[in-house]
Amino acid sequence: MDGIDRKILAVLQSNAEVTLSDLAKRVALSQTPCWNRIQKLEKNGTLLKRVALLDPDKLGLRLTVFVQIETGDHSASWLENFARIVSAMPEVMEFYRMAGEVDYLLRVVVPDLEAYEFFAERLADSVQLRKLTPLFTSERIKSTTAYFTQYSAQAR
Repeated sequence: MDGIDRKILAVLQSNAEVTLSDLAKRVALSQTPCWNRIQKLEKNGTLLKRVALLDPDKLGLRLTVFVQIETGDHSASWLENFARIVSAMPEVMEFYRMAGEVDYLLRVVVPDLEAYEFFAERLADSVQLRKLTPLFTSERIKSTTAYFTQYSAQAR
């Protein structure tokens, strides 16, 4: 991936509906090479998909909760079951295995505290956990889906 690919990705992250003509101009390419690069980025899995971003507040999803999970079981079968259950829960926007004191971290988005409590009960009833700690957000200061694409591979 070179600097032009990174520029293409940056533009597409800010507006996936940009026309090929506009995109090509912004990255200083003609349309065919620009389209070929997009196809290559899709084929190699760098460009996963193009989606619409929604405003959670306008959908009534006003509560974001970061849920720290500690487990006593670190077996592959437990993780497989846990990952299947959590991945199927539509309230879970992100799901990470962590290093350190917490084993897993979830970002959960729900309308209100009652909905979170219902979510937490379903999770606790579905899989054995040692500890589940919710961290309730009070204000979203920055939220983005765009990755910074301009890190140079040579700089690392």
